[in-house]
Amino acid sequence: MITPSVVIAMVIAYLLGSVPTSVWVGKWFFNLDIRTHGSGNAGATNTIRVLGLKAGIPVLLFDVFKAWLAVHISTYLSNPEFSQNQEVIYWIVVGGLAVLGHVYPVFAGFRGGKGVATLVGVVIALYPASFLVILFFFILMMILTRIVSVSSISSSVVFPFIAIFIFGENRLPLVVLAVIIPAFVIYTHRENIKRLLNGTEKKFDFGKNRINK
Repeated sequence: MITPSVVIAMVIAYLLGSVPTSVWVGKWFFNLDIRTHGSGNAGATNTIRVLGLKAGIPVLLFDVFKAWLAVHISTYLSNPEFSQNQEVIYWIVVGGLAVLGHVYPVFAGFRGGKGVATLVGVVIALYPASFLVILFFFILMMILTRIVSVSSISSSVVFPFIAIFIFGENRLPLVVLAVIIPAFVIYTHRENIKRLLNGTEKKFDFGKNRINK
């Protein structure tokens, strides 16, 4: 049963996800709309490319944190009559609403980022052990390729194998989510995949294309 507290948690999750960190940082501190520079994406990677690490790292951390916070708030605004499976599904829905808010933020004209950082926040909340392995894999791929999209996509594809076969996740809702995550990441990176196929996807360079205040 959906109780008022559950509805409140869902609304909070979407609003937290809708905080357009990169857009606000760009406007408040650099007087620019990050969506009109670089790749045009309102996310941490483009923020680092355009504005540098001092702006991009806080954006990245907050985008991860807001989804993690949304899931944890839901544990305090739950329905005590939920079964274990219902509770897990509820956490997934709340996390999904945070990601949805990031992709379609009400506070930024519904023009947001790809949602990968907020998805990472959900993964940290629901699969903490698996996340550590995936983080290592992502860093390794970044060192080898210096292409964020390749690192993100490959990490998402590996993720369900790590969660299910290495850490033994057997709760059906979390197994299904683990399988869905790669599809979501691949879909949101469809333009990157096109650029990869035609050889125009840029490698990540911390030292170029930065706009200073």
